[in-house]
Amino acid sequence: MSLSPTTTGPWFLADHPALDFINTVAQAGGAPHDVWQSDEDVRRWLAQAGLATGTAAKGPAGELLHEARQLRSSIRALVAQKKAGGALDVTPLNRALAAAGGVNQLVAGEDGALRITRAYPGQAPAQQLGPVAELAASLLADAHFERVRECEHPECTLWFYDKTKAHRRRWCSMALCGNRAKVARFRQQQK
Repeated sequence: MSLSPTTTGPWFLADHPALDFINTVAQAGGAPHDVWQSDEDVRRWLAQAGLATGTAAKGPAGELLHEARQLRSSIRALVAQKKAGGALDVTPLNRALAAAGGVNQLVAGEDGALRITRAYPGQAPAQQLGPVAELAASLLADAHFERVRECEHPECTLWFYDKTKAHRRRWCSMALCGNRAKVARFRQQQK
């Protein structure tokens, strides 16, 4: 998606949280625009995505931002490599998974029903980003990876997971890139 002065991020339009995570960088005026400029921006994104671990990250200012940007870069590279059919170096993602230190726990709900939840006991940025790393690993191992696509708009760099019935989704958002393509096609036909 090419950003205009009236559009802001982050967007949750990829139909997969790991892809929404990498979509926090988009094109604006032909240059990348990063919606994360601080640790707080990353924390807010994790909360909006429903991926906050419930514990506040501890560490030097800017560490969560740095770690999130590194993880985002690793996931973006892996998604692009897998789509291109290239060999994958999963070392950076495996490092993030190991650092996350998540554990399964059995929890009783208010109704007494038992369920398994994933807990991240630490407060380091790696633990805060653990849910994202796990979702990215799951996405890369998914048997339906062919449904992961990059928006077809030439100025857009956003990815999405095609959950449509016919699996013919072409745009990150029909309201944004799809509509622009239709308008451009209409104008071209009018000439």
